[in-house]
Amino acid sequence: MWEENNVIIVDDNEQRRHDASVILDFLGENPVAFSSTEWSRLVAASNSGENTRQVKTLVFGECLDPGLEARLLEAQDWDRACPIILIGEHHLDSVEDVDLQHKVIAQLEFPPSYNKFMDSLHRAQVYREQYDINAGRVQQRDVQLFRSLVGTSRELQKVREMMAQVADKDITVLITGESGTGKEVVARTLHYNSNRRDKPFVPVNCGAIPRELLESELFGHEKGAFTGAVTSRAGRFEMAQGGTLFLDEIGDMPLDMQVKILRVLQERSYERVGGNKTIKTDVRIITATHRDLDTMIREGSFREDLYYRLNVFPIEMPPLRERVEDIPLLLNELVTRLENEKRGSIRFNSAAIMSLCRHEWAGNVRELANLVERMAILHPYGVVGVQELPKKFRHVEEADEDLIIPESARSEGMPTVAHSDDTALLPVNGIDLKEYLTNLERSLIQQALDDSVGVVARAAEKLKIRRTTLVEKMRKYELHRK
Repeated sequence: MWEENNVIIVDDNEQRRHDASVILDFLGENPVAFSSTEWSRLVAASNSGENTRQVKTLVFGECLDPGLEARLLEAQDWDRACPIILIGEHHLDSVEDVDLQHKVIAQLEFPPSYNKFMDSLHRAQVYREQYDINAGRVQQRDVQLFRSLVGTSRELQKVREMMAQVADKDITVLITGESGTGKEVVARTLHYNSNRRDKPFVPVNCGAIPRELLESELFGHEKGAFTGAVTSRAGRFEMAQGGTLFLDEIGDMPLDMQVKILRVLQERSYERVGGNKTIKTDVRIITATHRDLDTMIREGSFREDLYYRLNVFPIEMPPLRERVEDIPLLLNELVTRLENEKRGSIRFNSAAIMSLCRHEWAGNVRELANLVERMAILHPYGVVGVQELPKKFRHVEEADEDLIIPESARSEGMPTVAHSDDTALLPVNGIDLKEYLTNLERSLIQQALDDSVGVVARAAEKLKIRRTTLVEKMRKYELHRK
């Protein structure tokens, strides 16, 4: 019954219901307004299988009966993932259930300003998306460890081993490495394979937030703490309670904030900006940086005592140029994602792959992903050779187009990729589907065996087939365990 981006308004004040609908209509949303009685009746009549994902947020105005806590409980029973915005006079402190308080993402005066309303609606959308991500990754966390960290190189295997050692331990992790190497991927994987997986994962880019707003963003603020603080607001530490707080680009954090982070790590408590109430925190801290913190310490731009607090368990992400053997697998993974997202497809012949393996990759995996997307736009469903690559990626002569990747490289986990004599996907004259599917099956089996370190039973589980079936297919394709 719900349409895309529905915003539900529940208010017993008819005039305010109308005004809120007009504002939301003006902002390009799809408002639906109810009195509290109508809303309660609708909730009671709804069934558990009803699709409420299209609803962006619930806006609660004046509700005569029952009280605010009962209204929030009713909303939670209706849709646990739906965020709530309060308009008008509400005493959120009277709600005893902390989890219910966290569902309220904003409290606005009436009439709200367009900017504040827009900001609140954006936060509602982010809340929805984050909830979906959390729910999805919890279900697939065993797979994500390998799906998100693609590759069979020795360097990446070391990273996986270190992650396996620390994932379920409640200690601080410092992830270092160049930009684009996948530091946030590691942080998310650690969270979704920890005992905090059912709680929030909250990322904060310390370099993207203005220094004057960073304290409020991390710790929250009380009403009237500074100009523009018209309502109290929870910070990222509060949002991440019980879960994981990921401080990305910690090297860009100002010195005065470093002192406050150090205190939180030591005392496990903090105060909101403008507040005097001490709030206990239970979060796991994971940090990341592309900077050389040792050099920054010598220069006086990073606190040495904070560094030792953060560097309990360091994980260093290798740059892509040091694990070029992973490039074919990464290409395969990136193309698969494009196809799954219905954004086209592309194939690279062996000479193009060899050329890419010789590139320096200053932007690492992020640069490779951008290249794949660009090629999929320029050559949709085609086969990319050296000459189709941008000039800076051409490190193989045109005469080498007929080069074939050696069999030894294939045995290292390289997937079956298109060669120079392959036809494009979905050509006018058709495709040899049997051959294509055979190559695809062989590639996926090889990848499953690599990810499972040669354990057939585990690979069969990944592929959702019987162990005996996998053994037969390995014999058919002459695949061997490492």
